[in-house]
Amino acid sequence: MMKTRTLKFATLVVLLPLFVLAGCANDGSNTFGPKTGIGGALGAAGGGLLGAAAGGGTTGILAGVLLGGLAGGAVGNVLDQNDREMANRTSQRALESQPTGQAAVWRNPDSGNSGSITPTRTFQQSDGRYCREFQQTVTIDGQENRAFGTACRQPDGSWQIIS
Repeated sequence: MMKTRTLKFATLVVLLPLFVLAGCANDGSNTFGPKTGIGGALGAAGGGLLGAAAGGGTTGILAGVLLGGLAGGAVGNVLDQNDREMANRTSQRALESQPTGQAAVWRNPDSGNSGSITPTRTFQQSDGRYCREFQQTVTIDGQENRAFGTACRQPDGSWQIIS
């Protein structure tokens, strides 16, 4: 009984920041952009899972979520506007036409930041939409950060990250 309750709480602690941060898109009304939100969400999820795997209990999991979210958000926030535009263009191009397993790369000579996106699997959902799983790497000041996700093709032809 206690393990089930702890597991449910841990799941809530990990998922809640994902939903909160997912709603924080950059619509021009603030400086908290989508990369900060995505970085924070991935960091929070990873931190929570690491806390749970380390047997940290509720306090350890919560600490992992908070610290992971802060670290991930910081990574996303460090990318300047040109970095974000380059990463977005490369992601859209890779998801649309890059063969599975082949990386598409970008590099900003002004900031020195770089990254890659590698589609890892393509599939069609029951509603007919095409989706691709991918691995994304972003290198900032020599520090490599990795993320995984799934994006689906929208009716307008663009790709939207769904997880």
